[in-house]
Amino acid sequence: MRPEYLIRDTSNVLSPSLIFYKPLIEANLQRALAMVGNDPSRLRPHVKTHKTPEIARREVELGITKHKCATLREAEMLGECGAADVMIAYQMVGPNIARLADLVARFPKTQFSSVCDDSATAELTGKQFSERGLTARLFIDLDAGMHRTGTPLGEGADALYKSFTQIKGVEPAGLHAYDGQNKSEDPKQRAALGEIVLEQVRAMRDRLLAAGCPVPRVVVGGTPSFSFYATQTDIESSPGTFVLHDGGYGEHYPDLGFVPAALLFSRVISRPSKTLACIDLGHKAISADPVGDRGQVWSVPGVTLGQQHEEHWVLELGDAETRESLKVGDGVYVCPTHVCPTVALHQEAVVVDNGEVVGSWGVTARTRSIGRRP
Repeated sequence: MRPEYLIRDTSNVLSPSLIFYKPLIEANLQRALAMVGNDPSRLRPHVKTHKTPEIARREVELGITKHKCATLREAEMLGECGAADVMIAYQMVGPNIARLADLVARFPKTQFSSVCDDSATAELTGKQFSERGLTARLFIDLDAGMHRTGTPLGEGADALYKSFTQIKGVEPAGLHAYDGQNKSEDPKQRAALGEIVLEQVRAMRDRLLAAGCPVPRVVVGGTPSFSFYATQTDIESSPGTFVLHDGGYGEHYPDLGFVPAALLFSRVISRPSKTLACIDLGHKAISADPVGDRGQVWSVPGVTLGQQHEEHWVLELGDAETRESLKVGDGVYVCPTHVCPTVALHQEAVVVDNGEVVGSWGVTARTRSIGRRP
């Protein structure tokens, strides 16, 4: 295990705990900025990975004024952190429309926007915002091949976006395309697939501009495709996982140059046999997504992951020395395969700086509720 992850004194660290490594978070942020030519205006990081005010404020300090999120609580947190431009990459429906209007009213210094792929929703959003004397900034959500949300690129998408200019209470904010299906481990193939998406998005932008429709922003991509989109100067890239990174992306995308900056600290709670150990890291503390190994045990050699339950995880010990030396109470460091949903399972993270515990940061945007309406 690399020494920069070891905590010198774990006597007061509860287990299981989420650990944030402050210098490594900073290194990932600096790496992302370097990839966009140290031009923070080309970066719109997604807050869904960390959900933490201290990291959001650090991004603002670095000149990153534009942010992306998925929930109203994440948007509220960004407003509280002084973010100037917050995009909710999620279509507001039902009472969420009114709650977004609440945020617009509460944080006049923050420009909020959301995505939309439905004409009736755009009309309803405009109606509710205009009734309160507010303007809803809407990105059109484009289906870039993931077939999860968004309207297909083409004449229908053009017509929907143009309609935003005709709806009272609505202002067109730009184009949004997330290609989450672009997960090739080959950087050249990821770039080639990204080029196909971007060619279509640019063509749509050019058609709209020629028709007199404003297109203030084009927001594209996530972390795997960031290595390509970061080189394109006419768009905003929106990676999210990069800030904490994880074992899954570390294994599949070493070319990105990010490092895991969050681990889980656990302890051995039982040695039921010579070949088995049980740690207090069940699937209530580490994400059950994706299917397969949910983490990588870094600090105990020769481990095979066995059965996992809500609060237990059995480790099969294949190393003879480990079988003899591992004791009940020993600390175990685990790198999560998928850090984003793992973070959401924890109310706070223990913060470590150069081997020392220096405090804790609340994962405040893990909840769904936002402040009461004014």
